[in-house]
This record gives sequence, C-alpha cells and structure tokens, in this order.
Amino acid sequence: MTLSGVYVPLITPFDAAGAVARDALEALAHEVLGAGAAGLIALGTTAEPGSLDRAEQATVVDLLARVCRDRDAPLLVGAGTPAALGALRGRPAVTAALSLVPPFVQPGEPAVVAHFSALAAASPVPLVVYHVPYRTGQQLSVETLRRLAALPGVVGVKLAVGAIGTDTVRLLADPPDGFAVLGGDDTVISPLLALGAQGAILASAHLATAGFVELADAWRIGDATRARALGHRLAELSAALFAAPNPTVVKAVLHAQGRIPTPAVRLPLLAPDDETVQVVLARLAALAGVSTPARR
Repeated sequence: MTLSGVYVPLITPFDAAGAVARDALEALAHEVLGAGAAGLIALGTTAEPGSLDRAEQATVVDLLARVCRDRDAPLLVGAGTPAALGALRGRPAVTAALSLVPPFVQPGEPAVVAHFSALAAASPVPLVVYHVPYRTGQQLSVETLRRLAALPGVVGVKLAVGAIGTDTVRLLADPPDGFAVLGGDDTVISPLLALGAQGAILASAHLATAGFVELADAWRIGDATRARALGHRLAELSAALFAAPNPTVVKAVLHAQGRIPTPAVRLPLLAPDDETVQVVLARLAALAGVSTPARR
C-alpha cells in the first residue's frame, strides 16, 4: 500500500448535551475529502480519544469508515495496543492503524523495535508508527526508523519530531522502499515536503484544507515558487492554531464558522481565549484574500 497526500486527523465534535455530534462529524469528513484531502484519521490525538468511552470510539470509527468507503478514501485509525488493534478486525474500510511509540516509559530503541514487531505480527491491518518524542519522551535514531521500516506490516511513520534535524534529512535523502514518511508537525510541513516527505497528517487541515493539498501538490511537482509562498502563509495559520493545546483552537474556529454545534472539549482540555480564536480567523481571512502564484 502507498500512503501519500494530506490526511486530516478529525476532531470529535460534541453537541449541546455533550454527546458526539454525529451529523457534524460526518459533514466535516465529507468537507475535507471534498476539498482534496487524501484520507482521514479516526481516533488520532486530535479526536480526544482518551476522553471517549468505548461506545463513542466505535461510533466515530463506524461513521468515518462509512464515509471513507463511500468516497473510496483511506481511513487510518489510532490504535496502539493489541486490544485496540484487534477491534479493527473485520473492518475492511480501515486501511491502517496509527500506532504511537510507547509513551512515558522510555523503553529504549531496541525495545521500540520489538514492540512494533509484536504489534505488527498481531495486527489485522498495516501499521503507521507515530513518532512524537516531545510527547512520548522516546527518541528514535534514523537507524531505528530504518529498522522499523523493515518490519513486515509497518508501512510508514508520522514524523513529528518538533524540528528538522540531521536524522530527518538523512531519512528523507534515502527513504526506505515502500515506507511512507508523513509529516506531523504542522508549522514545518512545507520544508518537510520539500525534503521529500510523501505526505502529511495535519490537524490544521481542518481549515484551509485545499491550501494544504495545494502545498503538497506544488512540492510534488517541483513548483518551489508557489510552494514557498503558500507554505509561509500556512505556517502562520498553523502557529496560531497551536497557540493553545490541540484541538481546542481548531474546535473553536470550526464552531465560529458554524461547522460544528459547539466548541466543547473535554477535560483535561479547556477552551482557548477569544483573542487566540480571533487571530486564527484573521489569518484565515488573509489567506483567502491572497491568491497563490499561477500554476506552471
């Protein structure tokens, strides 16, 4: 399987009673796919999965699986334990699982490889490793990423290391065959795509979806002039969206746009202040008002 393009890790909208707003979630899924997103992520960290009970998690996956099946789009599901992966068995609409590097315990790089080897052997779907060391506490060298890429059943990595360092450059200079590198740090996605990342998983792409798709397409065809200009503006948007913990600002802006019924998040998250939301709305307006250079 080949993963490329822009994937949107969908939020979980809530209604006024605090329940999952199914209609709003379905509409969001259709909107971002209609704007050119390659696929969707269900139960990613942007979806607040830790605050959802099992029934709510199943509701989200069922709904997004139906949308992706109807639109012939890939669906990745956040799942990093044998039990969570087992729940994906018998779901043909699920393309792969997005599996986090074990957080907090810092098991060491050999143990991370052993962990994913065992997960992949037991999983009914291929795995995409979610590497985000500033959250998990576990660094991975380029050599370890290559070892993970060589595991049967591991098809890619969501690379969110917080910066573009030597290991990232080395990985993208000689990417493993059949292994997709998907950028996961929204503010630096343009340089990652320029270096050769095949795609991205971006919470920011709930908003200005078509712009992020255009950015990925521009770097893919080598239109650096168009990509640089658009990338700078989208980085400013992403920085504003992450000025408070994700997905609080994304939800507040989607609510302000009338796309979800409430901006509600569940504890331990709190709503952002209004000034933060207004900054994003202003940047969206500016982005919409500036045309990108013509395609060659």
